[in-house]
Amino acid sequence: MQEKLESRRLRYFMQVLEAGSVRAAAGSLGMDASAVSRAVSQLEEECGTRLFERHGRGIVPTDAGRLLAAYLRRQQTEKQTLLAQFDSIRKVESGHIDVVTGEGYVDWLMRGSVSRFMQLHPKITVDLHIGSSDTIVDYILEDRAHIGVVFNPPRNEQLQSHQQQPHPIQTLVLRNHPLAQIGAPLKLSDLLPYSGATLHQGYGLRQHIQAAELSEGVRLSFSLTTTSFDALGQFVLAGLGYSLVSRLPLAPADAAKVVSLPMKNSFLHRGRSHVVTHRGRTLPPAATSLLRMIVASMNSPARAANKATAPAAQPA
Repeated sequence: MQEKLESRRLRYFMQVLEAGSVRAAAGSLGMDASAVSRAVSQLEEECGTRLFERHGRGIVPTDAGRLLAAYLRRQQTEKQTLLAQFDSIRKVESGHIDVVTGEGYVDWLMRGSVSRFMQLHPKITVDLHIGSSDTIVDYILEDRAHIGVVFNPPRNEQLQSHQQQPHPIQTLVLRNHPLAQIGAPLKLSDLLPYSGATLHQGYGLRQHIQAAELSEGVRLSFSLTTTSFDALGQFVLAGLGYSLVSRLPLAPADAAKVVSLPMKNSFLHRGRSHVVTHRGRTLPPAATSLLRMIVASMNSPARAANKATAPAAQPA
């Protein structure tokens, strides 16, 4: 079987899998869609089974397709491990690092560890991908990213957390909002009379809010749900209501207009930011070096004492 699996067709197969359609894969590859389709059909003949099935306007892998994809990812991981071991003999001078995180951590990373690392190692390229908690975990476990910074990842033996930091969820409002006048930790029921904004499903922040709602027997009705932290900030600044987040990456002039109000519900105090990798994966030296810098930045006493340099918002 291994002799039959031609590497070019396998590459096309993985591109179709990630793109979700033959046409999209062909566009990424700069090829004609019919040529990619023929290559996939030939691969299916070699495997003796269908690898894709049509789903709506796109295609999804069959059970056989998922097995082949898992095999190819393991093979790629083993190759990267071998290359990393070779690289460990040399200094951290070149390479590429994939980092995946929530939008709320971007400002913290780019003002700190990632920028410093790139200044020290200008020949190393970095891809910074933004996604939800679910996306971050998937990228790490599928070895599509070396390092992840995520809010409250699920318990999984394949995830290794190198550093964590408390990250409570608070209510952000303008300083003249009625909620800012209560003068005590808020209950979710205090929010009911007002318009609110929060993140979509799939974000750890939203999952914590739902747990708090269940514990208090309250169902919040949000005027705005989004994947954008900028949209949450603009919602508050426009005087439209509150946002349930940790902190928002606001400009200093805008940050002076808002206040963070603590919440009473214990579920909203259990959130933690984690720096994670795939347990057992040997990272290239460059990724290992950046990982150390991110961990040191999160663990820095100076950072803990100065919230302005802490991870900006409840990220994913």
